[in-house]
Amino acid sequence: MIRYIKHNSISVIKWDLCIRNSFNGMVYAYSWYLNTVCENWDAIVEGDYETVMPLAYRKKYGIYYIYQPLFTQQLGVFSTKKLNQEKINEFLNAIPGKYKLIEAQLNTLNNLEQSNGFIIQKAVTYELDLIKPYEKARIEYSTNTRRNIEKSKTYSLTVSNNVSVFEFIDFYRNNLLKTQKFSIPAFEIDKLYILASVAVKTNHGIIYAVFDENGRMLAAAFFVYSHNKTILLISTSNEDGKEKRTMFKLIDEYIKINSGRNITLDFEGSMIEGVARFYAGFGAIPCSYIKIKKNKLPFYIRWFKK
Repeated sequence: MIRYIKHNSISVIKWDLCIRNSFNGMVYAYSWYLNTVCENWDAIVEGDYETVMPLAYRKKYGIYYIYQPLFTQQLGVFSTKKLNQEKINEFLNAIPGKYKLIEAQLNTLNNLEQSNGFIIQKAVTYELDLIKPYEKARIEYSTNTRRNIEKSKTYSLTVSNNVSVFEFIDFYRNNLLKTQKFSIPAFEIDKLYILASVAVKTNHGIIYAVFDENGRMLAAAFFVYSHNKTILLISTSNEDGKEKRTMFKLIDEYIKINSGRNITLDFEGSMIEGVARFYAGFGAIPCSYIKIKKNKLPFYIRWFKK
């Protein structure tokens, strides 16, 4: 039986056990992760937590709506059993009618071609299998990627994965303020600090950074992982770092350290051509996932969310 469960009635132990044993489990779906990135979340659950779906929601002007939380590229239905399109639709249809707007992103193993009442769009992430030895993995780098890595070697740069969460967040915040390319509210950066702290403490996360000869941080990246998958959650570099191709060096170093392991590196995007080219340059291949949308807002405000 599939049922809707409010957050305070969810069995955290059973929930996390389901995510851990799911064939499509992801770090995004663990209760500690959701508790950090979501203001509120309820769930759709089948049986004794054999299959689950988190529902991140907000309420504005008296209207409930489901959204995709920042720092979670994919959620959707997770299961210890094989999933098919019919089962996924059962979960989508079980979402209570009180949610007047639904905008969510399912995971790569939630295959869905059509669903009653939902608009379906395909999106792409880039993934790289790290099982190969580094020497073979590097052969699949693009010419441009190898050239940029070689350029980074002309500078006195050091890559370290012994970086504190405070150092990383401080660099990230200052870099955003200087570039003004992204508008992320301060409270979302606070969430990132908590998320990184918990992930690192529980061995679900690690931070890499590139330093110059004077010990100044030029680039940094925060990786989270579970289920033999590492996700590049956040990466940033300052202007000096971009000039010295530090992100090429950082990713290459991560691949070098982790090559030969049975893990997949998920670059978490992107639909932006230049970013996608950067990821593909390391040999990553596109993998599709589904975005769903249903708009049942009152007619007088519906046009805001078209």
